[in-house]
Amino acid sequence: MMFFEVALLAFGTTLSAAPLGATASAGTSPVSVVVTDLPSTKATLKLYFYNVKENFLKRGNYTMLKYVKPAGSKQITLPIDLPNGEWAVALTQDMNENDLVDRNFLGIPTEPYAFSNNVWPTMRAPEFDECKFKVNGAKVVTISMKK
Repeated sequence: MMFFEVALLAFGTTLSAAPLGATASAGTSPVSVVVTDLPSTKATLKLYFYNVKENFLKRGNYTMLKYVKPAGSKQITLPIDLPNGEWAVALTQDMNENDLVDRNFLGIPTEPYAFSNNVWPTMRAPEFDECKFKVNGAKVVTISMKK
């Protein structure tokens, strides 16, 4: 079960961001990331944005990290301008506000998490190609949290 440990290490990283990847083409587009089915209306949500396939879910190699407080709602909308290109989002909700993703003895998160395209592989971490979406104009990306 080490694959979860390695793949989800990115969820406990600091605010340092990796540079924008070569997959982004000229220009930016407005994207609304809608996250539904939040288990907590108070716990901080962390959204990790990736635009480099080789960096996906690697510790500290996300392109951008956003923190969002649900403010009493089971759904949030994060408006963001992203460079055009292919993107993937991984997110977690920090239920105990310790700025980490708590895991069980197998390395599997015990706190809610999700990925763009609502990808849920059963015996491995998701791949960038499964989670990616194309940004080239206004877009809405809806992600449902796993409890």
